[in-house]
Amino acid sequence: MDSMQTTPATGYTPSPNTPEPVLTLLPEKGASYLRHAWQDLLSGMKLARLGATLGWLDIKLRYRGSILGPFWLTASTAVMVAAMGVLYAYLMNMDVHKYLPFLTLSLVLWGFVGSTLQDGCTTFTSAAGLIHSARMPYSLHVLRATVRNLLTLAHNIPVVVVVFLWFRVAPSWSWTMGAACALWIFDSFMATLLLGILGARFRDVPPIVASTLQILFFVTPILWAPELMKTGQDWLLLDPFFPLMEIVRTPFTGDIVNTAIWPAALAWSAGLTVFTFALFARMRARLAYWV
Repeated sequence: MDSMQTTPATGYTPSPNTPEPVLTLLPEKGASYLRHAWQDLLSGMKLARLGATLGWLDIKLRYRGSILGPFWLTASTAVMVAAMGVLYAYLMNMDVHKYLPFLTLSLVLWGFVGSTLQDGCTTFTSAAGLIHSARMPYSLHVLRATVRNLLTLAHNIPVVVVVFLWFRVAPSWSWTMGAACALWIFDSFMATLLLGILGARFRDVPPIVASTLQILFFVTPILWAPELMKTGQDWLLLDPFFPLMEIVRTPFTGDIVNTAIWPAALAWSAGLTVFTFALFARMRARLAYWV
């Protein structure tokens, strides 16, 4: 009888051969929040192949019945670059051979940012049926959304390749290009997780994010080059999207990276990671009730 323990939630005394319960209703305390959140992330990474498959199926189902499918995104991006490139190069008195590759890469990267943030707001609400019917790590749904947006980005890369080849732009191949792409994927995962939590709790988050993105599109150097600012370029580092854009855009366009760009990008990424993980650890147990 000494080996038997009473379950605090029910008062039931199991036999020594009784397996542990599948679901415990005891509230989390202290470091258990962080431990369970970390275990959720690890479990999601172990199911990375499933998350990638689900993201691929989302793209196939979204464009089912379409002739061009997701390549409509490629066509629309090409038309936008051709229309805006010549016009804005004339308005800002810039060389079209230098401006058009800059604009093409900027629009493609910003399209990925916009789709990631807007899609991230509905990461958990759109998967409510799966969350309620199966016990799966929440990070798997985040991985699914991240893969889905990366596949969308991949359909716009041919536009960048064609423009760079046409204007003979030679990227500066270095280790920073791989590090920048890895940091972008990591940040997109964290941003999707953060907005997924906020979007599940507050349904006003999607329109707020959409309105904010419209403002940041004109504030962040997307249509205009940073060197057009004669003074106060250091203030651009307060925009979290500017250093993240620069660490990818500058090597590909063959320009020199400012020494303050990488520290700023890493600082913004570290802040995003710490805040997102703390929020996920605290709110993870409530997500199933919010969706």
